Amino acid sequence: MAALRNLHRTPARHRKPPESRRPSKITLAVAGATTVATIAVASGVAVAAPDGPAGQAAPPRPVARAAADAAADASETTQQLAQVKVHLAAVQRDRLAAASRRAAARREARRRAAAQRAAERAAARQAQQPAASPASAPAVPSGSPQQIAAAMLGSFGWSSSQFGCLQSLWNAESGWNPSASNPISGAYGIPQALPGSKMASAGPDWQTNPATQIKWGLGYIQQVYGSPCAAWSHEQSTGWY
Repeated sequence: MAALRNLHRTPARHRKPPESRRPSKITLAVAGATTVATIAVASGVAVAAPDGPAGQAAPPRPVARAAADAAADASETTQQLAQVKVHLAAVQRDRLAAASRRAAARREARRRAAAQRAAERAAARQAQQPAASPASAPAVPSGSPQQIAAAMLGSFGWSSSQFGCLQSLWNAESGWNPSASNPISGAYGIPQALPGSKMASAGPDWQTNPATQIKWGLGYIQQVYGSPCAAWSHEQSTGWY
């Protein structure tokens, strides 16, 4: 039986050498290193997992990807912040421009209002001037309406040479009649004031007193035309004064 067992044994030359057997992975601890390297032995060649510089293990791939993603996010955030700053600067410029336009509009409105008030004051002074000028004249002369008018020329700063134009003007308008009334327009008196109540600024008796009517009429001519001859020239060219 022993002989039979020996016959079934594999000869030594056909047995696999110990080193050709497939070993399991071997983990080696390296003195002074902070990592553990795994050495795999296959077909008689040892391959070790590489370590980082100075014995440091390479960072796992997911950590590197996360770092890259974080850097990309930081870059995008920086760009967004820059865009926000540009937008805010544009908004601030628009607000300043709008405020400047509003201030300019307010200044223009104040300027126009001041000009309007000045024009109204000037118009009021001008309207009062005809009443003031006769008031400063000496006592009203008596006589016919033509004589009263000739005597009043000097108080308005005109020479007697203006009387011929004045006579022609009021001859055409009313014939020097204090009661003359135009049935169409309603003009009244020697100067044909329209309406006749305007002559109340020269006196309350404007309806019947030739001197009051002449006083008002000379003031009107002075204010609008400057002189009786200028008023007569306008009358000749237009048919009215």
